[in-house]
Amino acid sequence: MAPIPAPNLDDRSFQDIVDEAKRLIPRYTPEWTNHNVSDPGVALIELFAWMSEMVLFRVNQVPDRLYVHFLNLVGVEPFPPSVARVELTFWLSAVLDQTIIVPAGTEVSTATSQAEAAGGASQPVVFATMQDLVISPPDMIGALTITAGNRITDVWDDLRFAGSTALCFGSEPLTAGDGLYIGLAEDISGLALRLGIAAKAEGIGVDPHDPPLIWESWNGEGWVELPVFSDSTGGLNRAGDIVVLVGPEAELLTLGGIAAYWLRARLLAPKPGQPTYQQSPRIGALTVAAVGGTASAEHAQQGRPEMVGRSDGRPGQVFAVSQFPVLPRSEGENVRITDVDGVEEWIEVADFSRSGPKDPHMVWDNGTGELRFGPRVRYADGSVRQHGRIPRDGAQIAVTGYRYGGGGGGNVGARTITTLRSTLPYVASVVNLRPALGGVDGETVQEAKIRGPLSLRSGQRAVTASDFERLTLESSVEVARARCLPAVTGQGPIRMLVVPNVRSHARDHRLDDFAIPAPLMTTVGTHLDAHRVVGTAVEISTPYFQGVSVAALIFAVPGRPAPLVRQRAIDALTEYVNPLTGGADGVGWPFDRDLNAAAVTQLLESVEGVERVDEVLLFEYDLREGRRLGSGKDIIRLDPQSLFLSAAHQVVVR
Repeated sequence: MAPIPAPNLDDRSFQDIVDEAKRLIPRYTPEWTNHNVSDPGVALIELFAWMSEMVLFRVNQVPDRLYVHFLNLVGVEPFPPSVARVELTFWLSAVLDQTIIVPAGTEVSTATSQAEAAGGASQPVVFATMQDLVISPPDMIGALTITAGNRITDVWDDLRFAGSTALCFGSEPLTAGDGLYIGLAEDISGLALRLGIAAKAEGIGVDPHDPPLIWESWNGEGWVELPVFSDSTGGLNRAGDIVVLVGPEAELLTLGGIAAYWLRARLLAPKPGQPTYQQSPRIGALTVAAVGGTASAEHAQQGRPEMVGRSDGRPGQVFAVSQFPVLPRSEGENVRITDVDGVEEWIEVADFSRSGPKDPHMVWDNGTGELRFGPRVRYADGSVRQHGRIPRDGAQIAVTGYRYGGGGGGNVGARTITTLRSTLPYVASVVNLRPALGGVDGETVQEAKIRGPLSLRSGQRAVTASDFERLTLESSVEVARARCLPAVTGQGPIRMLVVPNVRSHARDHRLDDFAIPAPLMTTVGTHLDAHRVVGTAVEISTPYFQGVSVAALIFAVPGRPAPLVRQRAIDALTEYVNPLTGGADGVGWPFDRDLNAAAVTQLLESVEGVERVDEVLLFEYDLREGRRLGSGKDIIRLDPQSLFLSAAHQVVVR
């Protein structure tokens, strides 16, 4: 292994020091004119230069590790690794009439190929579930059709008795927004539901592989889109099964006098060139069964309870767990001290600045896994104060458990986490349908050396709007952008607008992708609470996302394929009108900046293969309902708490 290069803090050589000293002679002792090597004064200068060179050599041997310790002395510590998170779908071996629980802490991993296993070059990446996954048999208690005009028809009896049928969307002619609603008695959060449908081929005119409908569930604030894992019904036109994955939050809603957890299939306005229904599909018997469930997991392994050492009664003791880096503690992960008085759980704090001599406080360093107990400090007046209680001599120090892991290695691709590390009753398989995101390696020494001075200059208190924005960005790698809106006339809470870090391509961004996950909301709120001024209230939310649909008529350079030019133009628009990749600099559409047709025209003219742009119109777009609003405009205004998001651009190439 190559040695770590030493930093060159002072690059002056022996001759450089001699020459610099000789240049200063005329300024301070002009009467000294003999600068020859034989002069006794020059000999003293060379002796001084020789000793100075030795000191500089020693200074240059200070390793980066000591530099980090210097930063630690002023409260700047390298960031520990961040953990990657992913949604894992567990599939049952059969439809059951009993509840199945996948317990929190269940470990799954990526599969190691036979070649890697034989060579020992690769280790599987391990993930552990973060909460219990409860898979209960659903009980359907209602079915409704609700038209876009809010006309409600109860079709429950038609769908549960053999031989009867019901119109799926409840109206003729069909209107975008018509929907079939299925009510379930029990909580369906996180479940994979299989809808067994007996249907007849009456919804003619639709592409069975691309029907203009969407499945959604109610989460307490609105209807959220559900991923469709499989659909063998051809768009509700033949008997078959539809498997949908319900999100982590589902809430009760009363519709038609029925309080239930609702799913709905909603008819969409067709996209350009997409065929739609000429008449409503007609369905018969409908059944709902749970075939699996989805749980959040993190790139972590469970550390067992450990006895890390015994106290010797001295202040400032340091112990360490066997595995690190350690993840932030969850419920049940504590430090216990056992002495003659019994067992006591100690409280973890960020530092000992506010700890008194009787406070059972300790610091647990995530990066190194070290447990630190309070130091004894001597102050200028001669007094000595103990910050944090000292464990008694002979006391046993143990941890009840912890999780370790994290880093960029956890950002694995979709459908790569497929191995159960322990057998679970009635669980046949597991898979991640989306890639794992959020893993970041720990901060390097070089990065800490750059950030440290900046942190010291900017301080750690949230006073100004820029302070709140900086601290919000520092709170988590999952925060992509932050905007602080001060309270109006100094009253009310400060509003922090947070844009989560959505790592998929801009063309795949949807409104629900920008919802703030509950763990991120907690992380940001806790971080701001630790730095805000007492009496300052902070409200955390997402910006309002204003949908924008661009309609453009462009002319392609002769000889260029029109479909290729059209796709390039749509991709350019999608990335330009986006909260993360948009704007002129490509780092996200700016707050308070309007969108005008002139800027869009200039963008389209820069697309390869475009000869000229003939016409551009901007439409406001309802991202939830999936439709344009009003007529085309030359400019769309943006209020201070909003950002633009692309939707359904239409480009015609001639």
